Amino acid sequence: MTSLDAPLGPLDGRYRAAVAPLAEHLSEAALNRQRVHVEVEWLIHLSTTAAVPGMRRLTEGEQATLRDVVRGFDTAAVAELAQIERETQHDVKAVEYFLKRRTDGTSLADVAEHIHLFCTSEDINNLAYALMVRGGVQQVWLPAASALVDQIAAMAVEHAGAAMLARTHGQPATPTTLGKELAVLAHRMRRQLRRIERAEYLGKINGATGTYAAHVVGAPATDWVAASRGFVESLGLHWNPLTTQIESHDWQAELYADVARFNRVLHNLATDVWTYISLGYFAQVRGQGTVGSSTMPHKVNPIRFENAEANLEVSCALLDVLGSTLVTSRLQRDLTDSSMQRNIGTAFGHSLLAIDNVRRGLAGLDVDGAALARDLDATWEVLGEAVQSVMRVEGLDKPYERLKELTRGRRVDAAVMREFVLGLDLPEAARDRLLALTPATYTGLAADLVDHLG
Repeated sequence: MTSLDAPLGPLDGRYRAAVAPLAEHLSEAALNRQRVHVEVEWLIHLSTTAAVPGMRRLTEGEQATLRDVVRGFDTAAVAELAQIERETQHDVKAVEYFLKRRTDGTSLADVAEHIHLFCTSEDINNLAYALMVRGGVQQVWLPAASALVDQIAAMAVEHAGAAMLARTHGQPATPTTLGKELAVLAHRMRRQLRRIERAEYLGKINGATGTYAAHVVGAPATDWVAASRGFVESLGLHWNPLTTQIESHDWQAELYADVARFNRVLHNLATDVWTYISLGYFAQVRGQGTVGSSTMPHKVNPIRFENAEANLEVSCALLDVLGSTLVTSRLQRDLTDSSMQRNIGTAFGHSLLAIDNVRRGLAGLDVDGAALARDLDATWEVLGEAVQSVMRVEGLDKPYERLKELTRGRRVDAAVMREFVLGLDLPEAARDRLLALTPATYTGLAADLVDHLG
């Protein structure tokens, strides 16, 4: 391979193995295969519904022959289609001619001119893209994202009771548990996945400006609204009854916003885990054959999480611009969506790569319980909240102010905190409750809250 033959982007080079499953659904070849699929099914639909006067019903064998063209769409077919497109300078017209070649010298020759009948290019493209995106999301991206969230949820359950110093605004705060904090992130991501699972994939097939004008002139007796709806729904898509030349792409914008939101929550997890590693709460002890630093042999860098951050940012940027651009088309049609939609696979590819990195990064972590305990034992001042809360309940004077004077701007150890509690005029039960409290036990219901993950 010369430098001129090298892949332009990392998804087709360095990271190809991690994103290869998406190519089956969101590559240029996949787009053309779905275009062929839509054209074939439309021809069969016209035949079986008798929508076109005089068009005969295709035999089961002929239908199978046409569908075999889709099933056999291989690298040779991709090359042939590309050669035709170089002549037509039009990608969808090339698909039409590609299929017509398949009818030459066969029993299908008499229906060749019914291929692409009444269709504008966007009738084919919008359905092809809907099928592509649905396949990529449901068969590749969602399973990977769901497996990641399940992995995080399992870690949350495992470490539900692992007391950990919390940090609000980066400062020591009321302790929590590691499991509860992981559960928060898993819960957020699962909510986004439920939205993505409910996504609607819309389609239309209604002509050059969405009016069925050619249909009505060509076959006025046919109920073309019913024929259109039946065809779109036969592909497993939701029918859009009102469009211009293009399907409006609003469903795409909605889906991409949800995926981007999932990405951003995952980004939050990556930065938090990176910070926990920096604090020593996680030890990166697996994969010792890897190189952490080219010059410092002691280092094991959290590269999986850093790589994920970068890829999530690229993915979100693409998803955002897709969502904002695709919902607008000048008057009845412009071509901005044509170029824009070719980036869908790249947007999902960077997200899938990030998911893979986070999964592998999490698998290489061990919790360092001693590090968690050291930080907690060094910050007895966080019990100031608990003490002043009990003082408030018991009606003592100026509880907040007295704890502020004791704890603000300085570290407090166990002896100082207990001495303060012993000096309070508290009922015995309340005093004993506070004396028994430590930063490691001041976690409230954190461990139990993990159960809400379900």
